[in-house]
Amino acid sequence: MAASLLALAACHAAMAAPRLMDTLGGERPIRLQSLHIDADISGCLALTTVRMVFFNPNQRALEGQLQFPLLDGQQITAFALDINGQMRPAVPVEKAKGRQIFEAVERRKTDPALLENTQGNNFSLRVYPIAAKSTRTVELKYVQALGREGSQSVYRLPLAYPDQLKDFKLTVNVKGTAVPPTASGALGPIQFARTRQGLTSKVDKTHYVANGQLKLLMNAPAQATTYVQEHEGTTYFVTEIPVSPQRSPRELPKVVGLLWDSSSSGALRANDAILRVLDDYFKTVANVEVRLTHLRDRADPPQNFKIVNGRWDELRQSLQNTVYDGASNLADWQEQTDVSEYLLVSDGLHNYGNARFPTLAAGQRLYALNASVTADTARLAAWAQASGGEWVQVQADQPSAAAQVLLTQGPHVQSLRATGAGDVLVDTVDPRQGLLRLVGKLTQPKAEVSLTLLEHGKPKNITLAVSANAPTHALAAYLWGNYRLRQLEGDFELHRGEIRRIGTALGIPTRETSLIVLDSVEDYVRYELTPPADLLASYEQLMDQRRLDKTGRQQRHLEQVVRDFEGKVAWWERSFPKDNPLASIATPLSSDVARMSVAPPVAVAVPESEDVFVMAPPAPVEVGSAAHSRPEDAMARLSPSYQSNASLNQEPSSPVVGIALKKWTSDAPYIARLGAASADTLYAQYLDEKPSYADSSAFFLDVADLLIDKGLRELALRVLSNLAEMDLENRHVLRLLGYRLLQAGAPELAVSVFEKVQYLAQDEPQSFRDLGLAQAAAGHPQQAIDQLYEVVIRPWERRFGDIELIALAEMNAIIASQPTGKLDTSRIDPRLNKNLPMDLRVVLTWDADNSDMDLWVTDPRGEKSFYGNQLTYQGGRMSTDCTLGYGPEEFSLRNALPGKYKIEANFYGSRQQIVANATTLQVKLSSGFGTAEAQEKMMTLRLKGEGHVVQVGEFEVKPR
Repeated sequence: MAASLLALAACHAAMAAPRLMDTLGGERPIRLQSLHIDADISGCLALTTVRMVFFNPNQRALEGQLQFPLLDGQQITAFALDINGQMRPAVPVEKAKGRQIFEAVERRKTDPALLENTQGNNFSLRVYPIAAKSTRTVELKYVQALGREGSQSVYRLPLAYPDQLKDFKLTVNVKGTAVPPTASGALGPIQFARTRQGLTSKVDKTHYVANGQLKLLMNAPAQATTYVQEHEGTTYFVTEIPVSPQRSPRELPKVVGLLWDSSSSGALRANDAILRVLDDYFKTVANVEVRLTHLRDRADPPQNFKIVNGRWDELRQSLQNTVYDGASNLADWQEQTDVSEYLLVSDGLHNYGNARFPTLAAGQRLYALNASVTADTARLAAWAQASGGEWVQVQADQPSAAAQVLLTQGPHVQSLRATGAGDVLVDTVDPRQGLLRLVGKLTQPKAEVSLTLLEHGKPKNITLAVSANAPTHALAAYLWGNYRLRQLEGDFELHRGEIRRIGTALGIPTRETSLIVLDSVEDYVRYELTPPADLLASYEQLMDQRRLDKTGRQQRHLEQVVRDFEGKVAWWERSFPKDNPLASIATPLSSDVARMSVAPPVAVAVPESEDVFVMAPPAPVEVGSAAHSRPEDAMARLSPSYQSNASLNQEPSSPVVGIALKKWTSDAPYIARLGAASADTLYAQYLDEKPSYADSSAFFLDVADLLIDKGLRELALRVLSNLAEMDLENRHVLRLLGYRLLQAGAPELAVSVFEKVQYLAQDEPQSFRDLGLAQAAAGHPQQAIDQLYEVVIRPWERRFGDIELIALAEMNAIIASQPTGKLDTSRIDPRLNKNLPMDLRVVLTWDADNSDMDLWVTDPRGEKSFYGNQLTYQGGRMSTDCTLGYGPEEFSLRNALPGKYKIEANFYGSRQQIVANATTLQVKLSSGFGTAEAQEKMMTLRLKGEGHVVQVGEFEVKPR
C-alpha cells in the first residue's frame, strides 16, 4: 500500500531516468545524484523523509520541474529547500497565489521553490535556480497508514532507479514492537539493532543502482488500538479495529453498463489486468447484457453485447481494439434505468467539459476500477460509494483479488455515531485487509464511538472508548486531514473553502493550497506570506510599514486606466493625414537596425506599494514617433506641417476590407505523410504517428488543422482535446487549447477550458480576458463584459502592458453590439464606457511566459508599425510592448488608407528558465471592429526561436 514518491521510474514506465525535467536543444537532463531516505514507523503510521540532491550538468542555470504521483492514503506533510546552506521549511499558501509568487520571484532570479497538488494524487515540484554545474537539495516528508497482510502490518518502499546513484542511504526506525521486522526485496535481508528508541536498520551504499522495492512485515495488534495527537489546540485521534476480512457472495446483475475510459491516458493503465478481472467477473455472472460506452472528449453511443455462459469474446475483442485518444470527459454519459450496476474503468482524471457526474437511481451501483499509477482515487471512491458501490484498485499481479471485490460483499460500515468526539471519519466504508480505521477530533477528555458494521449481511454493533490519555502519535492530525480531504475532493468544486482551510491549518498541499519556500524575509513581506519561525520577528516589523502603504491602490489603478483611456480616445478622435508621408516618417526601419537601436531589457525595482517587480521596456527609438509614449504626446512632437495636415483631412467613408490569412505550414517530419493522406486514412495515420509525439502540443495542433481542412471537424476536436491530457494543470497548454477551440468554432468547449485556467491563474489578466471573449463567442454577452471589466479594474503587474485598454475596447464593442438596456453596465465607470470602432485591428497572443513576441503591421505606403514605432503617420496605433508575458499586443487603425497591410510576427527573445520548445502564437485579424459589419479571422502558428519572423496574413482595403 505504501510507496516512495521518488520511485519515478516505477511510476512512469518508459521513463529513462529519474530527473527533474526533459531538456531540448542538446541540453542534458538534471540528474538525481544523491538520495537519503529515513522511514520512521510507529504503531499504524509511518513518516518517510526523502532528501534528494540534484545535479545540473549544463552550462546555465535552469528551473527544475518534477511531476510525480502518490499512492492512495499517502499525504505530504513537509517540504524544504537548501537556502544558503540551510534547509528552509516551506509554508502553506493559497494555490493560485503560490504559483504567482513563484514565477514573480523567479523573474528576479532569486530562490523560490513550490510544491503543488495538481489533480488527484498527482503533484508538481518546481525549484529555481539549479545553477550550472551545481547541485540543489530538496527534502520531502509524507505520512501513510500501514497496510495489512494477514495479521501483519506492511510497509513498502519502491526503489526503482535505472541510473547509478552516487550516494544512497536508508535509515529505518521502528517503535512499539520488540520483534524485528522481516525485510525482503531490493536490498536483500537487512538487519535491525536495538536502541533506546526501538529498532533501527541502516543501509549505506555508493554508486548504487536501485531496482525493486523494500518490503517490511511487522507484527500488528490483534485488538483495537487508539493514538492521539494535540495539534494547535485540537486533540485528534486515530483508532484501528481488526475486522473479519471474509467476503460473501452478493446478488449479481442482469444488465451491466461498462463505462470504458478511452481517453489518451487510458492507454497508460494496465488494461491487460483489467481484462483479466473482467474475465473472472463474467465467468461468474455467466449470463448478462453489457452496454459498453467509450468515454473520451465526448461519449460514443452505447454498444450492446450479450454474454452467454460466461463467454465474452466479442466484447473482449472490442475492448482490445479500443482507440485511446482525446481528453477525459468522464461525466458525458446518460444513465439508463434498467441497468443494474455500472463498471467505470478509469483513472478518474476528469479534465474536460463541465457536466456533473450522473446521479444513479436507487438500487443502482457503480464500481470504479483503477489500474493506473496516476489517478484521482478520491474522486473515484466518492463516485462509487455515493451509490453503494466500491472503488477497486487493480494490481497487475493480483487481478483475481479485484474480481472478488466485484463479485462479493465484505464488511460495510452502515452507521457511525460519537459522543464526546466530532468529525469522525472512516478511511473507507468498505474496510479491507481485515482492518477498519477511524479518525476524529475529541471534544471531551473521554469519548465513545459506536458503529454498526454489516458482516455477511448481518449487523454487528461495536462500541469503543477513546481517551485523551491514549498513547500519543505525531501523525494523527495528518491522517485525519488526509481522510477529510479524500471525502471533500470527490466533488472538490463545492468544497474549495474547507479544502483550503485544512491545507492551511495542517501545512499540507491540497487542490487549494501549496507549499512554498522563498529566499528572503522581504519576499515574504512583499506577498504577505507568513514565513518560517526564524524569520517571523523581522517579518512583523516590515509588515507594519507595508500596511500603511496599501490603502487606495485599486483607486489609483482605476484613475490611471481612465487617464490612459482618455489618451486613446484622443487618438481615436483625431484625423490623420492620408497623403504621402514625410520622408523622415515614411522610411521603414529594418528589423535589424531597429534591434540595434534598442537597449536590452533591464531589471528595475518598483515602489513597494505597487507590489510588483517588472522589467523595464526597451529604450525608445525615434521612428516617426517616440516608442513607449502616449499617442497624443508622440503626435505633438510631429512637425507643424503634419499637425496642419491632420486638421484639414476629412475622414473617408467606411472602406471594404478583405482579410486573407497566409496559410502557415509546419515543417515537422510528420507533415509530409499526414498532409498527403486522404480523408479516409488521415485519422488512422495520425494514430500511427501519435506515440512518437505524445508530448508535443504542436503535433495535435497540426493534425487538428489537417483534419479540419479535410472536413473532419469532430475528429479534429477530439485530437485537440488531447492537450488537456498532456500536462495536468498547465495553464499555458490549456490556454492554447481554448484559443484553438475558439478558432475551430467550439466556444462552449472553450469556456469550460478557460474557466479552469482562471481557477489556476487568477493573478493573470489573461485568465479573465480569455474567458470573457469565449463567453462572448458562446453568446453570453453579460458574462463576457463582466469578465472583461475585471481586467480593467484590478491592479495587475506592470509587465502585462496595455491589457486594460485592449480589454476595454473588446468590452465596449460587445456592449455596442447589444440592444440598449439589454446588458447591465451599472458597475462600469461611465468614463470608460465608449465604443471606439476601427477599420482594422490585429491582436497577437502567445503561450510562453517570460517571452517577447512582436507584432508588425506594414501599411500600403511601407511604414511599419511595431514596438519602436507605436504611432504611424496615418494613425496606426501599436500597444505597449509586452516583453514578459503572453501578450496581448494590439494594432488599431480607425480610418484605413486603401491598399494592402502586411501582418507579421517576430520572436524577439525569451527569459524562460526552463528549456522550452517553439512558442505557439494566436493571431486575430478584425475588420469593422466595434461595428455591425465586424468580421474576424484567427490562426495559430509557431515561432521556433529568436529572430524567427513569419508573415501571418494581410488586409486589403478598398474604398467603398
